[in-house]
Amino acid sequence: MHERQAVIFGVLLAAMALAGLGAAAIFTGSLNLPVFARDFATEPSATASQDPYPCPPAGALPVPASQVTVKVFNATTRVGLAGATSAALAERGFVIGATENFSVTYDGKARIIFGTAGVAQAYTLAAHLDGAVLILDPRTDPTVDLVLGAEFPELKSVDTVTLDPAAPLVAPPGCTPFDEVVAPAAPAPTETAAAG
Repeated sequence: MHERQAVIFGVLLAAMALAGLGAAAIFTGSLNLPVFARDFATEPSATASQDPYPCPPAGALPVPASQVTVKVFNATTRVGLAGATSAALAERGFVIGATENFSVTYDGKARIIFGTAGVAQAYTLAAHLDGAVLILDPRTDPTVDLVLGAEFPELKSVDTVTLDPAAPLVAPPGCTPFDEVVAPAAPAPTETAAAG
């Protein structure tokens, strides 16, 4: 009787230990099983083409990383992507405002979303990534959102980031002169009927 109980308890403890190790591996991203992949609210988006976006203001210098607040969003099913990227950005001096999952998936590399007050901040962040799409929105503060897509590999190596603190930001081809840019209008609030 005692031997049978010992065997049963031993098997149960071993099973619980294995389940705990497996759960920890999935949680930390060491083990990625499709069965446990996060589902997002909507279907994956197609890779977006570059919408019109502003050039840096004339003479604008790169912003020190310590003055750039970035919210990092994971728009993939890769567990831990936003956390790892946030940690890498923090090591480079950026201020991390939030690390969250995005509401939809994104097929491209990355999107940098910003308002007219954060153009220099957006370009400063963009220098640390390859192939990011710049998107202007109506926000009035200088914060920047970084949305990581399915094709995002990792940040560029620090020694390949070509930002000179004393040299003005270079306008990429295809951008709209800053003075001609008007931020998109914020959506009008919708009225909700009072519950009866």
